[in-house]
Amino acid sequence: MADSAEVDTPAIVILGTSLTAGLGLDPDQAYPAVLQRMLDSAGLHYRIVNAGVSGESSAGALRRIGWVLNRAPAVLIIETGANDGLRGQSTDSLRQNLSEIVDSARRLAPHATLLLAGMEAMPNLGADYIHRFHLVYPEVARKEGIPLVPFLLQGVAGVDSLNQPDGIHPNITGARIVARNVWVVLAPLLRKAP
Repeated sequence: MADSAEVDTPAIVILGTSLTAGLGLDPDQAYPAVLQRMLDSAGLHYRIVNAGVSGESSAGALRRIGWVLNRAPAVLIIETGANDGLRGQSTDSLRQNLSEIVDSARRLAPHATLLLAGMEAMPNLGADYIHRFHLVYPEVARKEGIPLVPFLLQGVAGVDSLNQPDGIHPNITGARIVARNVWVVLAPLLRKAP
């Protein structure tokens, strides 16, 4: 059972995929745990809630958004779509799912600050698909008026030394870079929060 100090500490919930869940890493090595340490070091009193599910698509994230928001977060980070891209799923569906997740979050947790984590498609899916996928996240962020981490895996994707043998999931060093990518956008939001 959580102690009252933990319950009273505002939550930052990360709705995510295996990248958030930390597939292949100990939980304290995944980027959400690294973010928690960064928050603690900066004197920002929030607790990270890792709501990552391996293999989940944006449609799956949309289906469970109500359950995730039962935690009444101060901040919701939306990290989904990587698996849509891996499966070559429709970019129109991804865009719609992301918008519906934002709409649901605004309805169910109207006081939460929202943050969207961008993703890119794999290079083997063809230039047209890669381009259409690339446009989805900035379009949704602009339309919904929410901050965007342009690419969650910036500086990590495609770098063998920063990924596990599967070439997709960050290793410990890569997870630290991913945390910094989020931190650059998240920290200013928290510092100006009431």
